[in-house]
Amino acid sequence: EVQLVESGGGAVETGGSLRLSCRASGFISDDYVIGWFRQAPGKEREGVACISSSSDSSYYADSAKGRFTISKDKSKTAHLEMNSLKPDDTAVYYCVADAAPFVVDGMDPSGWKYWGQGAQVTVSS
Repeated sequence: EVQLVESGGGAVETGGSLRLSCRASGFISDDYVIGWFRQAPGKEREGVACISSSSDSSYYADSAKGRFTISKDKSKTAHLEMNSLKPDDTAVYYCVADAAPFVVDGMDPSGWKYWGQGAQVTVSS
């Protein structure tokens, strides 16, 4: 059974940083993609970033590009380093994963089979 467990959420002030982590377990394939969606109150779920199992390709939403960095350990733990945080980054962040060999240019919420429980990130003004 595939399980995704997030950690590292919290509250910071504008300009601060947070590091989210997602420990993945139970994958039966070596080819998978892992990443993060977020959902703010009143807004659609937004794909933030994802990375291939080999860490040789990644995707970032325009809102995250240049501020966020996704990485993955050999132990299948993904990390999302979030810098220069803004109030608009406030959301519940969900770790997501699915069997796929490559990252594509975009993230469709319906296209991800496995979801974590979510971690709250709050950025105050």
